[in-house]
Amino acid sequence: MSTPEQGSALERVRGLAREIAKFGAVGGLGVLVNLGVFNLIRHTTDLQVVRASVIATVVAILTNYIGFRYFTYRDRAHTGNSRELPLFMAFSLIGLVIENGVLYAATYGLGWDGRLATNLFKFIGIGTATVFRFWSYRTWVFKALPAHAPEADDAGRTGRGRPAAAPEPAPEPAGK
Repeated sequence: MSTPEQGSALERVRGLAREIAKFGAVGGLGVLVNLGVFNLIRHTTDLQVVRASVIATVVAILTNYIGFRYFTYRDRAHTGNSRELPLFMAFSLIGLVIENGVLYAATYGLGWDGRLATNLFKFIGIGTATVFRFWSYRTWVFKALPAHAPEADDAGRTGRGRPAAAPEPAPEPAGK
């Protein structure tokens, strides 16, 4: 799926479903990394809950960037590190604030700081931030490539085996 505007509505829905599945696969790995690092830090150090969560989120963000760039959005425009990476980091930072804001509110606002409660609110924060991240990454970071006509081979077929459209004749000059 190179652009969301190509094809019928059904093709666009299928393309979006594939994109969501790939995003979910990378995100699922990121959730495992995030929760794993979070619980490792919580069980092996005396670091405060939200600080441990921020460290875990940063590790997951780095893991996710690799997965998004080289798996989920590999067919999208590669705008290079001068644009893509700063935008990814900026939107990831907003997601980090959303994710850890939920945990902060539960831990320090409501006083729910047991192991089960912190993992539950960490998970809820991840889910909330994921909605924002999906929208922002696909809209701003990994932009769709512009639509282009498939090139024909020597037999006059496009990349999908269909005959190439015949070129339209040039218009005749006025006055003839």
